[in-house]
Amino acid sequence: QVQLVESGGGLVQPGGSLRLSCEASGILFNTYAGAWYRQSPGNERELVALLTIYGITTYADSVKGRFTISRDNAKNTLYLQMNSLKPEDTAVYYCHSVVGYWGQGTQVTVSF
Repeated sequence: QVQLVESGGGLVQPGGSLRLSCEASGILFNTYAGAWYRQSPGNERELVALLTIYGITTYADSVKGRFTISRDNAKNTLYLQMNSLKPEDTAVYYCHSVVGYWGQGTQVTVSF
């Protein structure tokens, strides 16, 4: 059974940082690409960042230079380091394996 469990969300002030984690079981992030998506109220779920098994990364234009996706193969965990956060980054963030699995989501709120 495949499970993706996110953690690390929360409330942060504009300009702050958060690191999201996604621990996987039943599937390996060094076998299939992993990604982070986000969805805010009234909007469609959008790709934030993707990391292939070869280490190639792709980012949404809105987060380039601020967010970094990475993984720890030993821990089978995918990360999203988010710096210089803006109110428009507020959303539920989802971990995704490209073979079709999703985490439950973690809320990120950027506000004073």
